[in-house]
Amino acid sequence: MDTISYVAKSAFPMIWLLVAVVGASIRSRHSTSRRARLEIWQRWWAMCALGLGSLWMTISFVTIPDVMATAIGFERTPFEFEIAFANLGLAVMGFRAASPRATARERVTIGLGAGMFLWGAVIGHVHQWFANGDHEPGNTGGVLVYDVLIPAVMIALAWYAQRADDDGADLPAREVTEGSVR
Repeated sequence: MDTISYVAKSAFPMIWLLVAVVGASIRSRHSTSRRARLEIWQRWWAMCALGLGSLWMTISFVTIPDVMATAIGFERTPFEFEIAFANLGLAVMGFRAASPRATARERVTIGLGAGMFLWGAVIGHVHQWFANGDHEPGNTGGVLVYDVLIPAVMIALAWYAQRADDDGADLPAREVTEGSVR
């Protein structure tokens, strides 16, 4: 495989991170408060990086399993169907975390849940890399960065938002109705 093709195939999962960063940067550029910026970043990260990225993985593993197996460096197995639906669960959690009603605590929990799956996948990818020399773009490339950053950034953003809420710094007054924050 030539270098350009490898880099292109390896970097593809990073598109979801790029969309989240560009979208949040554009949308938050005129925000006047730290809380508003954090909310925008959390929602874009949850929707694009976790939600849409995981939905893309679901669709890919269900519709083109042979391509996905080759990209990872494995033979096709029924396990790919399980991976598809694990990613569907991540997508649903990402879409929930993108909701305006999601709390910082809920987003931390979703980030931790995503981390358990994605960080476990990183361990598996690295093991295959060193134990079996699997250097396919879907095993050792951008997928490693994607799998590490998605939950880590989600947890960090939610943690900062929770701290901002606790500190009350730079926060506009909040309207509370029946125990929910609007």
